[in-house]
Amino acid sequence: MEDQHPVERAQGYLPIADHGLVGDGRTCALVGRDGAVSFMCVPRFDSPPLFASLLDHRRGGTLLLAPARLRASRQRYLPDTAVLVTEMWGPEGAAELTDAFLLEPGARLEDDARAGRGELLRRMRVTQGVAELRCELRPGPGHTVEPSGDGWVLRGPDRVPAAWFHASRPLPGPSGTVVLEAGDELVVSLVWNGARPAGDPVSRAREHLEATARVWRGWASHVVTDVPQPGLVRRSAITLKLLDHMENGAIIAAATSSLPEYLRGSRNWDYRYAWIRDTAYAVFALRRIGLPMEAKGFLNWALNAASRSTQPLVLYDVDGLPPPEEVEDPYLEGYRRSAPVRWGNAAARQVQHDVYGELLDCAFQWAATGGRLDQGRWEHLALLAERARTAWSRPDQGIWEVRTPGRPFTYSAAMCQVALDRAARLARRLGLPGDVEGWRRDARGLAHRVLEQAWDDEAGALTEHLGGGGLDASLLALPLRRVVPADHPRMAATARAVAETLGAGGGLLYRYLPGVSPDGVDEPEGAFLLCSFWMADNLAGQGRVDEAAELFEQLCSYASPLGLLPEQIDPSDGSFLGNFPQAISHVGLMSTAVVLARAQRGVRPELSTHAWFRG
Repeated sequence: MEDQHPVERAQGYLPIADHGLVGDGRTCALVGRDGAVSFMCVPRFDSPPLFASLLDHRRGGTLLLAPARLRASRQRYLPDTAVLVTEMWGPEGAAELTDAFLLEPGARLEDDARAGRGELLRRMRVTQGVAELRCELRPGPGHTVEPSGDGWVLRGPDRVPAAWFHASRPLPGPSGTVVLEAGDELVVSLVWNGARPAGDPVSRAREHLEATARVWRGWASHVVTDVPQPGLVRRSAITLKLLDHMENGAIIAAATSSLPEYLRGSRNWDYRYAWIRDTAYAVFALRRIGLPMEAKGFLNWALNAASRSTQPLVLYDVDGLPPPEEVEDPYLEGYRRSAPVRWGNAAARQVQHDVYGELLDCAFQWAATGGRLDQGRWEHLALLAERARTAWSRPDQGIWEVRTPGRPFTYSAAMCQVALDRAARLARRLGLPGDVEGWRRDARGLAHRVLEQAWDDEAGALTEHLGGGGLDASLLALPLRRVVPADHPRMAATARAVAETLGAGGGLLYRYLPGVSPDGVDEPEGAFLLCSFWMADNLAGQGRVDEAAELFEQLCSYASPLGLLPEQIDPSDGSFLGNFPQAISHVGLMSTAVVLARAQRGVRPELSTHAWFRG
């Protein structure tokens, strides 16, 4: 049983890392090593979940296909695809389960168009001996299962059909067992586009799985390979594409809601939305790994979403509209009893001044890719730059979205500097109207204020607030945003202080210390992966390339066997915490791989002083 792993649960739940992601650019699902679809929303990412056993193993609902007495399993993706294979071993035989959201044959994933067929296909093939397979179709709260022709229909709370379930062999009911021998196959389809799959189910499954794999491989062939850990970079790109609403370019933060940042705690948030903050980071990475169309799509979505109102939000749904109000689920117990389960995200209504810089940086990258800034869009952006002139001095909730009264966060002030700098550069380069010299002057002044007012002599570092405060790993992002070079003495000192004070061991970092920097939750949390990738970028920018490469390899070792990353890591045992897979963690991996590749070729990173005043 080489490379086979026992299926182990804690309080009825698989480890978060024991799941793979499948999807079609409109919605997605997590599939566990136990053969269960444990989280899936239809018809799109932020719809109410059809299955959510990941958040309540008894009542959340599941679509299970596995040997009745499962002993061990392992998962892998077909190379360069989002087609997931779970190999499972029972007492008398072995079986192989292939899962995929089917794509239209010949679809081009780089196009802004729907590629999915609205169908999850699961093909189980017995590879050895005899397998008693258990099939369980059990939707979550508010949904029912009823017979419909030769299958079953799943209905939502309003009695409207949510999906149809079909199997290639007669089953005793929506839940039951069937005995198969080596060479036998069972194909089940969950369809939510209303069309019943036609033709022989087994031959159809083979044909459509092959076609879906070809589409993925064609798309993945564009991802660069001349970077460290090219396999993980490519898997990260595919994962990000699975979180991409392909019809308009929005990229959601994660596939799930309410996976805890601390077990049995309440740091449980809904991440099935798109954050403006993530756009600029993602676009930087996407452009540099060979995916310019995805970069341009996300930029266009972000600029369009923000232009719909005079005050941009921090996050939006995939349509670019405000997400629903945050509510607590009255039924689900939460992953490993970490309550509450939340739907919607109240952070959308917070004041976070960094959004001005995020949007102007998006516009700057949009123009760099050939995007046009018409008069209406530029007038809106210029207004945001004007607001940034004074917003930096007012308290807000900051990048970490604290649920306390606002404070004058250094990162927010720094991003207001980015807004002014990018506005001046755009106006000068494109001949656009605006106070170019005034924006440039205020940007220089604000960068100086950050270095002076956030500096704490006793801490020997820049701190979370203008005027002093605790250490904050978000300041490691300042060189990436071209506010302060990585090799500036105060920035280098800050990186050292963050490593010493916020270090969690194994190359991991905490974002901040809640006991020193109250966030309104009053609970511990795991180490935040993105911050460690930022640290590697800083080391490269300081010329410490070997140390940066060593840290990068250490961070890559935390990826799951499938190459997937969470938001946070529990430093005590390396287990995953937070919503999963987390887009920004994969963006961090891709971005740092590019920074390292350039540094190892002798190209000074753009976050160092040497390259600071280019352009």
